[in-house]
Amino acid sequence: MTSAPVQALHGIYLGLLAGVIPALVSFGFGFIFRYVTGLSVPAFGVVVLGVALAGVNGGFLAFADPTITQAANSTTLVVALLVVAMLTFYTHSVGDKMGATLPRRISLKSLRERTLHTDAIELVGGRNEVAVSVVGGVRDLEGYPPLPESLRASIRDAEWRFPADLPLSELEGRFVDRLRSDFDVEEASVTVDEHGRATVAAAPPAAGVSKRTPVGKRAVSVPALVPTGIARGDEVSVLAGDSRVDGTVVSAKSGGKPAAEPTAPVDDDEPEDAEPSAKPAPTTTGGEGRVTVAVQRPDAEALLAADRTRIVVRARGTRREYELLGLLRRGGQRVRRLTLRADAPVVDATLGEVNLRETYGVTVLAVRHDGSWTVAPSGDVALAAGDELFVAGPRRELDAFEEVAK
Repeated sequence: MTSAPVQALHGIYLGLLAGVIPALVSFGFGFIFRYVTGLSVPAFGVVVLGVALAGVNGGFLAFADPTITQAANSTTLVVALLVVAMLTFYTHSVGDKMGATLPRRISLKSLRERTLHTDAIELVGGRNEVAVSVVGGVRDLEGYPPLPESLRASIRDAEWRFPADLPLSELEGRFVDRLRSDFDVEEASVTVDEHGRATVAAAPPAAGVSKRTPVGKRAVSVPALVPTGIARGDEVSVLAGDSRVDGTVVSAKSGGKPAAEPTAPVDDDEPEDAEPSAKPAPTTTGGEGRVTVAVQRPDAEALLAADRTRIVVRARGTRREYELLGLLRRGGQRVRRLTLRADAPVVDATLGEVNLRETYGVTVLAVRHDGSWTVAPSGDVALAAGDELFVAGPRRELDAFEEVAK
């Protein structure tokens, strides 16, 4: 009489032999059903199906080789059934999880956006961040003048931190935006790999004050007692005698230094062909200095005639655009900026004709055509190749629309 351990081993052997096909069927059934419908098949039903298939498979095995089941008894059969049940249960669980996590629209772009490695993610202040480091130095962009060495070194040595939940394509876009805002580069190209290592190429600023002066206005530098914390883009009023001129700060420089950590001025009043500052300069330090403001042409003549001026910073109030973004995020919506490619299905049609909300589940907040933005566009606004859009919608719908439009 065969001992119990031998019978158990025989049962495991039979269970593995007869359970291969039921395990594959359970995996495929769980994966396909979850991937297509988004629902899970009850595990009990899958196990019953697997045991039934194992019985059929065992019958075929006994028919092909009767010696396989000659030594089988009740203990062997019970162990074999347990092995089959565990195999089908496990493979169904694996298939169900894979069907839930696999992207519905698989493309090279979507696969690339999901490759940020966990070793590059750090927990900072209760949130996950990725520290991006510039490797290989900062290269020059073809067709542009070379970068000054000081600016090249400053970009390479700067600390770059971004939210860790961003896909790589959006991470690269944020990096480019930071380069333009912090270092005022004319153009930039960034590639980030899954370990948070960035390859950067950039072009130096093409101009200084003239680039930041709006069309139709004039930039005028005036001496004044500069308030602490003035930044480029602040709205100010310049008091020159009995005249009051409203303008926007283009650059500012002050001579005072705070007692604590020193802060660099916004921008030196220097020629446009001078080498750009190596450090980003967000605010002034306060004290005597000069402020360059963009004003209307008649107001420029009044400021040039004044010997002494005073600077008053005007309140800009609440930034409504940030409140809108906060409301959208709390409602499960995201905002994304993209450029339409030439063969996109929405090109050469109006917003009313393509009906993006019904077709793709997204809403267009603004359209940029021929260099001008149209906010809250109507249905008769036409879309063309190269137009920039700000679209809002759930993350999945935005990903799907970006794949067909960008």
